[in-house]
Amino acid sequence: YGTKLGLGKLGTSIRLWANINPDLILFIFLPPLLFESTFSMEAHQVKRCLGQMVLLAGPGVLISTFSIGTMIRLMFPFGWNWTTSFLLGGLLSATDPVAVVAFLKELGASKKLSTLIEGESMMNDGVSIVVFRLFFEMVLGKSLNVPKYIQLLSQVSFGAIALGLLFGLLPFAWLGFTRNDVVTELTLTFAVSYIAYFFAEDGVHVSGIITVTTLGILFSSLVKLSFKWERQQVMHNFWEAISYVANTLVFILSGTIIAESINQSLINIQGYTWGYVVLLYTILQVSRGLVVGVLYPGLQYFGYGLDWKEAIILVWSGLRGVVALSLSLSVHRTSEGVISEDLSKKDGALFVFFTGGVVFLTLIVNGMTTQLLLHLLGMQKSTIFKRKITDYTRFKMNNKVLETFQRLGEDEKLGQTNWPSILKYMTCLNSPHEQKRTHPRHLTANEKDLHLTTNEEDLLLAENGEDLHSLPVQDIRLQLLAGVRAAYSRMLDDERITQSAAILLMQSVDEALDLAISQETLLDWKGLCAYVIFPNYFKYLQFWFLPKTLVTFLTVKRLELGCYICAAFLQAHSIARRQVYDFN
Repeated sequence: YGTKLGLGKLGTSIRLWANINPDLILFIFLPPLLFESTFSMEAHQVKRCLGQMVLLAGPGVLISTFSIGTMIRLMFPFGWNWTTSFLLGGLLSATDPVAVVAFLKELGASKKLSTLIEGESMMNDGVSIVVFRLFFEMVLGKSLNVPKYIQLLSQVSFGAIALGLLFGLLPFAWLGFTRNDVVTELTLTFAVSYIAYFFAEDGVHVSGIITVTTLGILFSSLVKLSFKWERQQVMHNFWEAISYVANTLVFILSGTIIAESINQSLINIQGYTWGYVVLLYTILQVSRGLVVGVLYPGLQYFGYGLDWKEAIILVWSGLRGVVALSLSLSVHRTSEGVISEDLSKKDGALFVFFTGGVVFLTLIVNGMTTQLLLHLLGMQKSTIFKRKITDYTRFKMNNKVLETFQRLGEDEKLGQTNWPSILKYMTCLNSPHEQKRTHPRHLTANEKDLHLTTNEEDLLLAENGEDLHSLPVQDIRLQLLAGVRAAYSRMLDDERITQSAAILLMQSVDEALDLAISQETLLDWKGLCAYVIFPNYFKYLQFWFLPKTLVTFLTVKRLELGCYICAAFLQAHSIARRQVYDFN
């Protein structure tokens, strides 16, 4: 290992980082990673998947803890009692948000499944930490107080949600006074993620992960709409860069800590010891399968449901990472400073060794094979709709390139340019397949056949009897609603609708998108009716001893909201219909 060699000042630096306080690892790296992940999530999908997340993060963690602990107690020869075995089981039960976020960025799975996996990894922190603390105190000889830990679980979870909402609403109000200052917005979001985490963990002793997760979801659902499109892109690029740096550093640091812990370990690591690492990894996969299997009826019932293919991916996505490693380091440090019959220094070293080995195996084996598993399960096949979008995008881009190329030929500043030579190197313009600059709808039958045979995926679709140039009604609905949503976004950027109206309009589209495939009609207007009809209770406001000016203000605001919604709805649908016609 690099940590075992001298390496001069570099080796000294590595050893210093390897002995970092485990809590400091979480304090430095978790806030930006969690915020970036949740800020990119769709709030309505989180709401739909909430029941599934609670199942996996609540009962799922308990099932995992006791199943892992039981198998460790029965299969491992280290003389651990039930309490110590359950301590390691609780430590390894929670999927790690840092590892899962990095894993999902390259996964390519559906957005709904990614939301479920990502949300579960963040929500189960509250339960797993409380379970870990419970068995840790029992191992140290303290008395078991079940009501205390139930209260602690409620405080850690629900208190964190309330704190996250508070820290989200304050910046939301502040952003109204920034006057589109991008630097202030970036600084504010970066600072509030750290402040919320620090205050949660050290100030009121609730879950910092759940606090920042709630904060990020609130920003995604409300605050994001206060940014114009260009500012949203700047915000996403900024947080993607922060996330990339933090992810890279945290995994380098994890590898350094694992290697240094093995080098300084009190245990004699031999071949059979590595075999128990593989056995523990197998136990984790069996336990994860047991959790998903037991909870499968509930996972099918709540949210978007779950089919057997998605269940397999859910089982395989149970990665462990820096959170589990940090908890094992806490056990190791405690074992060096206390005297306990159930936790020796050797046990602490074994905890770090086994946790580090499992973290490595889940990242390497699960992380590197999930893409292959998705392919084998047929979950990455390109649909007709996606292929047609690709064709249409190619058509629009090639035409735009051609227009720009023709304008450059008329530019006197470029002088005597050899345009034929330049054209030779522009494959999108000199391609022999002229249909690439023809709208897909205007292709002849022979051109369609030629087009289908130029792409391997299209050929597979043709063999399956699927026509690339005809779309099901459900796909057209999805296309229309996507156009409506884009129109709403442009209206908000141009300040033609208020932010409150935009939030309601976007929510109606999100709900309609969820129902577009299963229902026979578009239902985006259904969610808006209640805000357009003038409520009866406004008639009685004047009898509640409220000032007449306030009643008038509230009435005008309500009527104004209804007008914005109606006008935006009609205009957005008109724009989207034209786009659908042009597309098809």
